[in-house]
Amino acid sequence: MAKLMINEKRKKGHINPEIYGHFAEHLGRCIYEGLYVGEHSDIPNVNGMRKDVVDALKEMKIPVLRWPGGCFADEYHWKDGIGPKETRKRMINTHWGGVIEDNSFGTHEFFELCRQLGCKTYVNGNVGSGTVQEMSEWVEYITFNGVSPMADERRQNGHDAPWQLDYFGVGNENWGCGGNMTPEYYGNLYRRYQTYVRQYDPSHPIRKICCGANVADYFWTKGVLKTCFQAPQPGPENGPLLDGLSLHYYVHPEGWQQKGSATDFDDSVWYKTLAKAKYIEELILRHSAIMDEYDPEKKIGMIVDEWGCWFNVEPGTNPGFLYQQNTMRDALVAGISLNIFNKHCDRVKMACIAQMVNVLQSVILTEGPKMLLTPTYHVFHMYRHHQDAELLDSYIDGNKIIGTQEEYQVPFLDESVSVSRDGTINVTLNNLSVTEDAPVEISFARLNPTDVTAAILTGDMQAHNTFDSPENVKEVPFTAYEVRDGSIFFTAPACSVISFCIKEA
Repeated sequence: MAKLMINEKRKKGHINPEIYGHFAEHLGRCIYEGLYVGEHSDIPNVNGMRKDVVDALKEMKIPVLRWPGGCFADEYHWKDGIGPKETRKRMINTHWGGVIEDNSFGTHEFFELCRQLGCKTYVNGNVGSGTVQEMSEWVEYITFNGVSPMADERRQNGHDAPWQLDYFGVGNENWGCGGNMTPEYYGNLYRRYQTYVRQYDPSHPIRKICCGANVADYFWTKGVLKTCFQAPQPGPENGPLLDGLSLHYYVHPEGWQQKGSATDFDDSVWYKTLAKAKYIEELILRHSAIMDEYDPEKKIGMIVDEWGCWFNVEPGTNPGFLYQQNTMRDALVAGISLNIFNKHCDRVKMACIAQMVNVLQSVILTEGPKMLLTPTYHVFHMYRHHQDAELLDSYIDGNKIIGTQEEYQVPFLDESVSVSRDGTINVTLNNLSVTEDAPVEISFARLNPTDVTAAILTGDMQAHNTFDSPENVKEVPFTAYEVRDGSIFFTAPACSVISFCIKEA
């Protein structure tokens, strides 16, 4: 029997709600059809936003949304997406599918969506093909409350008060689709561009995010930070040069060129996928070590604002739309990743799964008026209790290593534990085995658990939801546990995610 040991008296860090963030790009059917259907659609909507999708995301407790990209961000010119919809510029989305982008979803629509969701806002600016003036004017348009050309134009377009802009990304993937830059060149551009991300509301400063590395590009991290930390540094009245440094990592089990099927895979590919998901912990540790050289007090957050599974698109769909199904394998990748982010909350301050609807590892899929929740959605819903909680010291004694190939092995069980402000202890536990159930005891340093509720998500490794059978895989109450002698005993089924909320009455 494995023993999950929890020291509820030892708090190890604060889990920012933003670790449970999401990403919506102008890509495929993520925004158009997924989130936004327009005010005149037959699909029930509020100001053009799909009501069923918004309601589901609110129930999942979405904390922050990143927009408009992604690679799209460094070709997006924000003025094309304001004003009367009938006069907005039309363009070809050359990055994603070669389809027409009519710019009917722009700045006003994004902030309206976030208002409905009740979440924080994260906007990515254009460094790759944009100008300093363009970026500066966008920030002014969004946040300035006085008299100015951009603030006046915002009012003319129907929004008198400024919006609250929480995070601003200065470019995206500038080592690749954002301009193929060297780290030193981007670092100097970042210094210049971020200067004009003006703090018009000192009571609510915008947190500035610098473009970090792709996967294990430690050369990029070192070069960008070295450049950013060179003198001269901004004065204290301007705030820090950067508040966050991004990191992007996708799990594609069979390699970049032929990523593998989302639904047709065997045990070997299952373990290979989960092992590659675990690899993000090494990336966090090694990039953090470089960040520690320049920021030993960990004031700069690691922002993992693109992560998740990337498989081959579903047969018969536009290859540029990145539409894929979502199985229990995705659920376990989500559980592993979120547990890792929780455990490294001293440095990881935000993470955004890619992407929210109909693209890559989505939490929701839509087809016309139909909508379904994916296994990944249910994991985020089960993990929502960790948001804004304190990480607790935890350890699994008797945890063995499993897998079909030596180079792709994973721990049998995977966990993270936190305590909410009301004293509730939140446990999330994954059984990564395809075939073997796991007897588990949860023990505490002092707590005597008397009030326990739990939920479980489980099924065959390839199990997924379809529009004909949208509830094949769903979160259900878990009652197969016993509380005795101050511990909780249960068996975690193979291929499962379990969450506990535990109190002492």
